[in-house]
Amino acid sequence: MEVEEAIKNRRSIRQYKPDAVDEQIVEQVLDAARWAPSWANSQCWHFVVVRDLQIKERLANTLFGITDRPNRTAESIKVAPVAIVVCADVGKSGISYREPREPVTDKGEYWYMFDAALAMQNLALRAHSLGLGTVVVGAFDAKEVARVLEVPAGTVVVALTPLGYPNEAPNLRPRKDLAEMVHQNRF
Repeated sequence: MEVEEAIKNRRSIRQYKPDAVDEQIVEQVLDAARWAPSWANSQCWHFVVVRDLQIKERLANTLFGITDRPNRTAESIKVAPVAIVVCADVGKSGISYREPREPVTDKGEYWYMFDAALAMQNLALRAHSLGLGTVVVGAFDAKEVARVLEVPAGTVVVALTPLGYPNEAPNLRPRKDLAEMVHQNRF
């Protein structure tokens, strides 16, 4: 699959078949994530692959907006055969090489969010190219996920995604025209 095709045709999937995903395919998806660019090649990310049903249930229960009505994204985490949690080491990305180590931009110590997002994008595009679905999830209790997964101090949970074979084919959602978002020389 060509890159442009993957970019334009990938959709957020919230309904999955329960069919297992081969470990070698999961590895291909993770390998694409590790090739993402990062600040000074810091590669501050970690990926937790979750197949355990009870742990996936606990992850799903951390999503914000869980009410008396079904949450499609929470259900997708439970049904998909795999969930991948993207974590990042704090204090490695966006930090100068000078002593003392301090942020070099006004984005401060949060540059790891950019790096983790780039890795997640690679992961999602590679998954799509292999016939798998993902949905990038960010509205959850990151501290609770860290507790459930025993993430060490100094590492934070950034995002998660179910991973599996889609059981839906969402339509293309409209995009703004480039003229609405591209500015030349000045905003």
